[in-house]
Amino acid sequence: MFSLAAMFASLAFYVAGTALLGTALALGLAGRHYSSGVVGLVLVCHSIGFVVGSRLSTGVIRRVGQVRSFAAFAAIGCAAALIHPMWVDAWLWAALRGLVGFCAAGLIMVLESWISARATNATRGALLGIYQVVYFFAAAVGQYLVAFTADAAFPVFSVVAILLVLSIVPMALTRAEAPTIRVGSRLGFAALYRLSPSGLMGGIAGGVIVSAFLSMAPVYATRIGMSLTDVSHYMALAVIATMLLQWPVGRLSDHVDRRWTLAAISVIATAGALLAAVLGTHMPWVLYAGTALFFGLAGCLYPVSLALLNDHMDIADGPMAASAGLLLAYGLGTCIGPLLSSQVMQSIGPAGLFWFMGLLFALYAMFVMVRGATTASLPVADQTRYVTINASQAVSALLDLDPRMPELASEPEQPASAHADAELPPSSPLS
Repeated sequence: MFSLAAMFASLAFYVAGTALLGTALALGLAGRHYSSGVVGLVLVCHSIGFVVGSRLSTGVIRRVGQVRSFAAFAAIGCAAALIHPMWVDAWLWAALRGLVGFCAAGLIMVLESWISARATNATRGALLGIYQVVYFFAAAVGQYLVAFTADAAFPVFSVVAILLVLSIVPMALTRAEAPTIRVGSRLGFAALYRLSPSGLMGGIAGGVIVSAFLSMAPVYATRIGMSLTDVSHYMALAVIATMLLQWPVGRLSDHVDRRWTLAAISVIATAGALLAAVLGTHMPWVLYAGTALFFGLAGCLYPVSLALLNDHMDIADGPMAASAGLLLAYGLGTCIGPLLSSQVMQSIGPAGLFWFMGLLFALYAMFVMVRGATTASLPVADQTRYVTINASQAVSALLDLDPRMPELASEPEQPASAHADAELPPSSPLS
């Protein structure tokens, strides 16, 4: 148990540090009057580095071990954070952002694989729940630290470095033997689309929207005149809303057709984004309410889409492969979000962030409705249960904690497309 507590402590320090760094960079670039397009280009480098790191850092970890590689990744991240204030240059910051993203993938891979290795079939769900609480709480704390460092004599990047260094301490002090990182198979995008087009597109849309908001929302807030304290409260509210909406949305998706759920949350999120776009500048309470609504629901797109894909998986190794494939699709979406949203903001102003997200939600809602109008739905009784999995900073190791995997793995082998919604006969809309 001590090793698990140590891993969760390391996770909290890491998440708080990276959340603080992301917001601080966005505010720093916006405060130096860089255009929204440049800000988006710089910030998207973290997602690119993270995706690349999730593919390549496994080799480093296997060569030198879990603890040593964790210390190396954290040390590089600390150094990168401290370089930022020494030389303010967009190209340098972009390179540093990519480097931090690469190291972040290695850090989170070590943490998640360690936690997953300590799980049993009976404790997977509980450990996943603890993981989610620690992650969201630490992310909210990281956002609040923006306000606490606003008027301090020390730069915010020093706080980031301190948090990343502290993440090494629990890991270094544990005496538990490090687990072996397992590399599983991954379904390609074509196979995922055959299984469930709505699920694959929901994973991509979730990555685009979540990354667009986390990267560009601090820029929006700065451009409309928010103070640093207000920005920190605003970003923390968005993180907390995501955590609070996971349970009711999950319960809904377990009792109705998941495509109904995806369509409903997309329509409601569209309304929230449009309210924030039209009235957010002049009515702060509308901005906060609309943001809590659409970003909280955006955080539900990935887990509901994953549950929808799992509904159509029957082969023994399929659920893990499908989950790993959707996670990659989500990661690629995070590489798109900051780029597109920043260009829209540069073209039509700060509110373009919400117009962009509202349009994407609306397009996805229409896509799901068309799918529902042309293909039959899986009976609710045959659906797997919803499990909350946050994909914002996740790698495939976290999927081992999904309590659905052992149950699905025991089912008889069948073709992967046996329940693919693309091959079911037509029926009434979303039924």
